[in-house]
Amino acid sequence: MVLVTTEPIKSQSKTVCVIGAGPSGLVSARELRKEGHKVVVMEQNDDIGGQWLYQPEVEEEDPLGKSKTLKVHSSVYSSLRLASPREVMGFSDFPFTAKKGRDTRRFPGHEELWLYLKDFCEVFGLREMIRFNVRVEFVGMVDDDKDDDHDNVKRWMVKSVEKESGEVMEEVYDAVVVATGHYSYPRLPSIKGMDMWKRKQLHSHIYRVPDPYRDEVVVVVGCSMSGQDISIELVEVAKEVHLSAKSLDVPPGLSKVISKHQNFHLHPQIESLEEDGRVLFVDGSCIVADTILYCTGYWYKFPFLESKGRVEVDDNRVGPLFEHTFSPWLSPSLSFVGIPRKLIGFPFFESQATWIAKLLSGKTCLPSFDQMMQSIAEFYQSREANGTPKRNTHDIADFNYSDKYADYIGFPHLEDWRKELCLSAILNSLENLETYRDSWDDDHLLQQTLQNPYFTQLSPPPR
Repeated sequence: MVLVTTEPIKSQSKTVCVIGAGPSGLVSARELRKEGHKVVVMEQNDDIGGQWLYQPEVEEEDPLGKSKTLKVHSSVYSSLRLASPREVMGFSDFPFTAKKGRDTRRFPGHEELWLYLKDFCEVFGLREMIRFNVRVEFVGMVDDDKDDDHDNVKRWMVKSVEKESGEVMEEVYDAVVVATGHYSYPRLPSIKGMDMWKRKQLHSHIYRVPDPYRDEVVVVVGCSMSGQDISIELVEVAKEVHLSAKSLDVPPGLSKVISKHQNFHLHPQIESLEEDGRVLFVDGSCIVADTILYCTGYWYKFPFLESKGRVEVDDNRVGPLFEHTFSPWLSPSLSFVGIPRKLIGFPFFESQATWIAKLLSGKTCLPSFDQMMQSIAEFYQSREANGTPKRNTHDIADFNYSDKYADYIGFPHLEDWRKELCLSAILNSLENLETYRDSWDDDHLLQQTLQNPYFTQLSPPPR
């Protein structure tokens, strides 16, 4: 369909609250300020980074994440290394280059990415906009008398709590950008007997190190990247590791690892859990386990947001959202950055932030309400037609989508080298799960890429 926008109005400066100081929140703050907006970033932790701010202390968190308020935001475990090469991950003008004295590996550990974000924050002077240790409790529309009027100007009440003092603040903003991430609220399967099973059960949200599982029989549920990584780590200390997957048709790389270890076993899905510690699988096999570790993904949740039903989460679909970013009813004063998954994240977040900032300043406009709703309906229909479950609505897995999105505001397309290096790493991981982060066969492409002006700019100036 062809989307038509109306004429933009002259540049305006808005007061904007950004919720979250992870990658998407930081780049949003930068782009908003560049457009002349007055920005406050609210961050519940004591430093920037979001998921990448490692939180080793998880004892106070509910093992299955069932408490109303999470005490731990990050789901990063100690040994986690990036699944994508560092070259593809940087923002458009701030390459993620290796620095002397730090983790210089091509697929570094999580701390190196956190340090990159700290560098980004420092170079662009973002910290002065951030309020740390502040939890957002409520976001709602001010004077929202016209429930069905999508043309009226929205302003937002933001209620926040200073975590240490307990001081409550209520402030009104012209716009709110939600950048709270989507790897914090554990999503659990529904398994018969789960509530009656008396032994240890936890979600990978609070998994940090393998030592507590030494000499145990551990069942890992879920064959995601984290499920595979954690299983490979546990097999070195646990008595047995039993990986339960939806399909036994697993990538060659995982098969190679399983065949190397006598104590590593692949199973189909779990049929039921028994009170005596038995775990029964759908193929009739059975083991007695000490621990069940669920690597079963996360929910999108926005417990602070009162949108009067205009933005809801239905089976992990956040919507209706135009291009995963704007509610047709509440745009552009309410927007979401960082919801899509399975794409090259940082440049995409940057394109989202750029679009939002220019919309709020009046330099561009969104399509009409009806056009946005039609676009969303067509997107949902296309997902249904190709068999994508609703819960995977925001899984993109298509480089072309990032380029199509960029075209709304003239943001640069993903460079070919970025796409090629990303794809090369994915293919290598499927074949060589244990070694792909340290051994690769695209070095010719890598060396050519590193001569690109993007990498030879040593100290990019703030824009």
